Amino acid sequence: MNTFYSRYAQGQVRWHDLPGHGDPLVFIHGLGCASSFEYPRVVADPAFCGRRAILIDLPGCGYSERPASFSYRTSEQAKVVVELLDKLDLQAFWLYGHSMGGSIAIEVATQMDARINGMAVSEPNFYPGGGMFSRQIASQDEAGFVTSGYAAMLAQEKTAWAGCLQSNAPWAVWRGAKSLVDGIEPTWMTLFVNFPQPKMLIFGALSLPDADEEAVRKQGIPVQVIAQAGHSMSWEQPGALAQTLNRFITEHE
Repeated sequence: MNTFYSRYAQGQVRWHDLPGHGDPLVFIHGLGCASSFEYPRVVADPAFCGRRAILIDLPGCGYSERPASFSYRTSEQAKVVVELLDKLDLQAFWLYGHSMGGSIAIEVATQMDARINGMAVSEPNFYPGGGMFSRQIASQDEAGFVTSGYAAMLAQEKTAWAGCLQSNAPWAVWRGAKSLVDGIEPTWMTLFVNFPQPKMLIFGALSLPDADEEAVRKQGIPVQVIAQAGHSMSWEQPGALAQTLNRFITEHE
């Protein structure tokens, strides 16, 4: 595992640089998650075809530090990702983000579009308002969530997400959720549609029907659906996600 000090986050950010061929695919995880938890199984799958991958744990998440002063808004997390990719001097790479990480990836793409070969996002937040979990979290005040709401959420969670959620700072989870509810302007959807490089939206079949998926199709943007998976596709169907990402890259190399 690698580390660098982020001047934006005022803390150490950690990531895996997993060796392989070709320009790397950069993975950005969602709310309450960590790339070091979610994506090793995807990258190790034979369907990923041995590509190089960079797995970032965002500030407040996984192995990265949890500075209390950082805002954890998507736009600030995007700055940290750009800071890291600049440090690595990557002149060409692919970008993948899931859920909140998809929204962050879209913001990263607007700052680095000349260096991004293509971007795939899975079930991102496209508009203000958040999803089910972010709305539930942001409906509490930050102090209440940090004091008791986070522990209650962990106690109730029975899926694999609980194992990763417990590695996240509660203030990072709350501020990230609040950021998704607040949204940005222009919207993530507008930025995604206007991104000039190859792009793709991924949905789990169990998450459909969905208005965002329909809207993206109407824009003529490719949409891939992963069978027998919902929002948590990276551990529900890791091989299928690996195959989908590899196919996207292969088609645009």
